[in-house]
Amino acid sequence: MLGAVLSLASCDLFKLDNYDAPAETLQGEVVDVATGERVLTDQGSEGIRVRLTELSWTGIETPTHNPDFYCMPDGYFRNTKLFKGIYNVRIDGPFIPLVRENTDGIPLADETQVVDVSGVTQVRFEVQPFLKVEWAGDVTVTNGKITAKVRVTRAVSEADFRAKIEPLGNWDNNFLNITDVQLFVSGSSSVGFRAKDTRWSSQLEYNGSAFNALLGQPVSIQSNGVIPSGRQVFIRAAARINYATETYKRYNYSEPLEVIIP
Repeated sequence: MLGAVLSLASCDLFKLDNYDAPAETLQGEVVDVATGERVLTDQGSEGIRVRLTELSWTGIETPTHNPDFYCMPDGYFRNTKLFKGIYNVRIDGPFIPLVRENTDGIPLADETQVVDVSGVTQVRFEVQPFLKVEWAGDVTVTNGKITAKVRVTRAVSEADFRAKIEPLGNWDNNFLNITDVQLFVSGSSSVGFRAKDTRWSSQLEYNGSAFNALLGQPVSIQSNGVIPSGRQVFIRAAARINYATETYKRYNYSEPLEVIIP
């Protein structure tokens, strides 16, 4: 009898485990609605978070979301281990939040997407980034120090930012202030907040609205320390405003550049 029970139990366990492994793919991009350009980001929780919630299951009033994953630095994301199904896709990053509700929990906007994931499914999010960060002129290297010029402009107007953020409650006139500009230096091409060499990376900090006069102007920033001759490094510039999305004050980024130290 014991053998028969164990045999039946083994069969039941086998049936429970006998599902196909998740093999569907969701891939997509996050772009600036005004320009169509990818929103450049960091790779990790400080970057663009992607959150999926499967809606296929019936009888569940508050479905739990899948494990979060993150965009790559170029604003592209891909998950190849999903089950077929209907998913709500939400992203959070250095842009106007897609999900907005006031302090009483009353929904004001929901710009997430509901997607039927089967095979390879593509999705595209058009967002309003807080800032645009770009190189302004050539990068120079002198005595192991990198000097770069960075231009920071607003990618969403102050009026539009206020119109969408103030109704959420707890408005602060300091939200739009630019707090710092970073020069991240790394031996990795995925250079950013997470992948930086602290010996050489540097930052410029600004109080209050002090940076406003520099908007659209080339700002010079120099690396720290002395980078050894012959090194190949990568640099990115980044800047952020004094506003947090999902608890993080996230950076907007420039393109990465390769620099050879003579």
